[in-house]
Amino acid sequence: MNKIDEYLREMLEKGGSDLHISVNAPPRVRISGSLEMLRQDCLEAEQVSEILQEFTNPPNWERFLKNRDLDQAYEISGIARFRTNFFYNHWGMAGVFRQIPSTIQSLDDLNLPPALKKIARLNEGLVLVTGPTGSGKSTSLAAILDFINSYQNKKIITIEDPIEFVHPPKNSLILHREVFEHSHSFANALKSAFRSDPDIILIGEMRDRETMKLALTCAAMGILVFATLHTNNAPKTIDRIVDAFDAEEQNQIRIMLADSLQAVVSQLLCKKKGGGRIAVHEILLAHEALPQTIRSGSLSNIINIINGNREAGMISMDTNLREILDQDLISAEEAYMKASEKSLFASLLNKSA
Repeated sequence: MNKIDEYLREMLEKGGSDLHISVNAPPRVRISGSLEMLRQDCLEAEQVSEILQEFTNPPNWERFLKNRDLDQAYEISGIARFRTNFFYNHWGMAGVFRQIPSTIQSLDDLNLPPALKKIARLNEGLVLVTGPTGSGKSTSLAAILDFINSYQNKKIITIEDPIEFVHPPKNSLILHREVFEHSHSFANALKSAFRSDPDIILIGEMRDRETMKLALTCAAMGILVFATLHTNNAPKTIDRIVDAFDAEEQNQIRIMLADSLQAVVSQLLCKKKGGGRIAVHEILLAHEALPQTIRSGSLSNIINIINGNREAGMISMDTNLREILDQDLISAEEAYMKASEKSLFASLLNKSA
């Protein structure tokens, strides 16, 4: 057994989600959101290089040495699959290994909001799933695709770096493409995808403005596009896309977003009382007032749209936080830390203290 398999198996036995290795540091694992040491001994530069290289093919290793970063997938057959990121820091090489669940959980299994089934039944437009790293965006998206795969006959193309969840064929045709393995960039893969007669395109991450603009173009052409961003709520998500472009392009991007945006699902993970974590969501769905709100840049109105349309399946992050706090699933401190409007939780925090 190679060293990385030994570490990863030990991490899984402890219920961890991420393994962190770096020069001059002991290996650590993340368990329920907190880092814990897996071993006491610090790893030396030669050890880290050997660990990372032993399962990386020569072309990818050369790319890592040249670019100083590398994303790829790794699998322990019959045990688990992992998304890996290699990088350099002040001390030398480092790597992070995040477990990808071996089975794709359904929307019901994950207890996700019913509005996500409504989103899965859309035929066109742009759907953004957002949240910080490690918030479960990929897991939720996989559940949405699994729902589509189970009940609809669609052609779905995923563009990822690396491929995470591999969907078995059910009722839909799902083609997985890995950037750098099957295409030179997200933009190139996306250009190819919309010429391939897809019903749905999933973009693992919108990293640059060319990819963002192509995603908006695909959505305008009648394709249902799913994509992720590292933002915490709907207004910040729209701002993030618009601000990625030069001032002279921003008005056009607002118009494209106004015409194509169907939903923003923002997700955070909170530490649950008694251990583990629980997901909280903000959900913005298409509404007659939304296009003009986006075109005018009056994004403060989005929270009013969300709060005024609870019966349609919309919910704000702070409302969802208050709900699970009232159910005694999280602490007041956790709710306060995750809240957008912290003043709403300050009195509860003081009462708890």
